[in-house]
Amino acid sequence: MSALPEPRHALTTSIYRWWQDKADHGLRPHLGASLIGHPCVRYLWSTFRWAALPQWEGRMLRLFDRGQREEAVFVAELRGIGAEVSECQPDGQQWRVSACGGHFGGSLDGVARRLPGGSLTNWELLEFKTHNDASFKDLAKRGVEQSKHQHYCQMQTYLALTGMTRSNYFAVNKNTDAIYYERIHADAATGKAMLERAEQVIFAAEPPPPVSRDPSWYQCNGCTFHAFCHGTDAPLVTCRTCAHATPERAGHWQCERHSRAIDTAQQQAACPAHRYIPVLLDRFADLMDADQTANWVQYKHRETGALFTNTDPTDGYSSEEIHACQDKRLLGDPMVQAVRQTFDARVTV
Repeated sequence: MSALPEPRHALTTSIYRWWQDKADHGLRPHLGASLIGHPCVRYLWSTFRWAALPQWEGRMLRLFDRGQREEAVFVAELRGIGAEVSECQPDGQQWRVSACGGHFGGSLDGVARRLPGGSLTNWELLEFKTHNDASFKDLAKRGVEQSKHQHYCQMQTYLALTGMTRSNYFAVNKNTDAIYYERIHADAATGKAMLERAEQVIFAAEPPPPVSRDPSWYQCNGCTFHAFCHGTDAPLVTCRTCAHATPERAGHWQCERHSRAIDTAQQQAACPAHRYIPVLLDRFADLMDADQTANWVQYKHRETGALFTNTDPTDGYSSEEIHACQDKRLLGDPMVQAVRQTFDARVTV
């Protein structure tokens, strides 16, 4: 009997799977400064509110790690040419900045002084990035502000929060190992605008409009939240998509239903009292009625006209069921209702 050949790409598949298995797919508790220049403000709100859990394939996770590893190379090179580089604060922790009570923030790649052409005494921001060939060429042609505006906004945010006046942007072409360098001066207006944008996103009770209503819009294609904005997906069931939870300016999240602060773990787990912020279901349903004391919200499916209630599963549909239901036309369907009641069943797909 002949031996069956192994799949041609079994080894690479195993490596990619290893990256996926070891990845931390958790939800970031704060809105990251690296995202604040994103063209879609709804994307920022959805990210902060954990509307969906980003899932990256192993190849992409490996690519992200490549960018992290490149930081150490840049640091070694800068020290090699005589610069003084600090990657961490005196307590050994990475340099961090925050605002909005800690709901907004980010980590610096490092700070440096004695850079060629730079200050001998004042610390300057360091930002390290990796680019593919096409991206690198566009960067070299148009500069950071025009070519990588999100990176530019990230640096201006860091400059505004640290009080530094200059940032040093280093980019490497992953195809050729060529280096691009640009010194960015603080732009107070941009930094202020980014901090104001963060404030508006974080403390908005409902999601702002998307960058486009067209599902085929180039900035929407491939977005983590595409099915949430342009389809009928219901967001993840966490405290951050619940009508009872609010981010407080003091830095914590507050549950009005239970009159207590809720930590990150509790926010991710949610509780049986979770009720969706009604507008999060407006892609497929219209709000009809609600009772805050009894904790139920009634909707009418826009296509079928069926009524369904987001409440305790014995009286209606839990948020978990609404999220799990792939075909939202089944919500309130008489046959589905009968099966649920007869067998004490729950919608799981």
